[in-house]
Amino acid sequence: MLTFAADHTARQFARAIVMPNLVPPVTTVAAAEAYRTRILAALPGGRRFTPLMTAYLTDEIDPEEIATGFKRGVFTACKLYPAGATTNSEDGVTEVRKIWPVLERMQAIGMPLLVHGEVVSPDIDVFDREAVFLERVLTPVLADFPGLKVVLEHITTEDSVRFVEAAGSTLAATITAHHLRIDRNAMFAGGLRPHAYCLPVAKRRRHKEALRQAATSGNPKFFLGTDSAPHQKHEKESACGCAGIFSAPTALESYAQTFEEEGALGRLEAFASEFGPGFYGLPLNEGTVTLRRKPQDVPELMGDDKLHVVPFHAGETLAWRFAGRTGQTRDDSLL
Repeated sequence: MLTFAADHTARQFARAIVMPNLVPPVTTVAAAEAYRTRILAALPGGRRFTPLMTAYLTDEIDPEEIATGFKRGVFTACKLYPAGATTNSEDGVTEVRKIWPVLERMQAIGMPLLVHGEVVSPDIDVFDREAVFLERVLTPVLADFPGLKVVLEHITTEDSVRFVEAAGSTLAATITAHHLRIDRNAMFAGGLRPHAYCLPVAKRRRHKEALRQAATSGNPKFFLGTDSAPHQKHEKESACGCAGIFSAPTALESYAQTFEEEGALGRLEAFASEFGPGFYGLPLNEGTVTLRRKPQDVPELMGDDKLHVVPFHAGETLAWRFAGRTGQTRDDSLL
């Protein structure tokens, strides 16, 4: 699965923020270095790719370990998973105030905090978890750590759009390709659709429209973040299917289609390639990606005889197709 995911990710992207929710999670500098080595070893020849590693925050994580990793260039950021919020988040933070010393250290050294923005209390409706998180968790964090850079990842609601717009310059948000195209009806179209299930779950249509307006607005506080998550077909189509949508193979084409539909194709480059690095303080990539306005039929299934993954847009025809990027081997089978 690592080879499969790394290949498809590195085909379109020169670098990516790598999530740390492995089993066991990535909580030390050594674990991050080892994971980065495995990713680079999994890349096929010709793929130039930089994994940007993150640390998985727990209630007991050592602030000095985090700071050491950041100073050595191993950790790019830390990821906050509320315990039980998503895949492999059981070791996540149970109460955000338990990591106050870590956030204090991160603020002091300029290390970004990446947030899965949902509360997990069983008394809160799954469709309200993101909005409640803004009030109960993120608002106190921003108030107590005004200099801390925070990325509210894969936002799904109009509430988050307005919250980010109204906040100061230290808060930004990523938006996935799939949340720009599906609302919660996609999970129930003609039956239960497990391949449209992700966390945070897609919300009402008005929320999707708010995300599309934010992504295409040219506001640098909103930028690309795929949250691409490959899972085996049988793991999605089970009695308790796992969350995640594998968008890496067609992410840029999907974004391009959305931006074109919104009459904002000229703003795609900044959203995809400039705003994110600008917020993180990273240099812009020197290479380029080329997309062509040429129909592409997305396969129903990807993988091999042992690996079966249903990609985002499976069985659909996209108006755009990836035509290569500079600095790596060109995949002529897709032209």
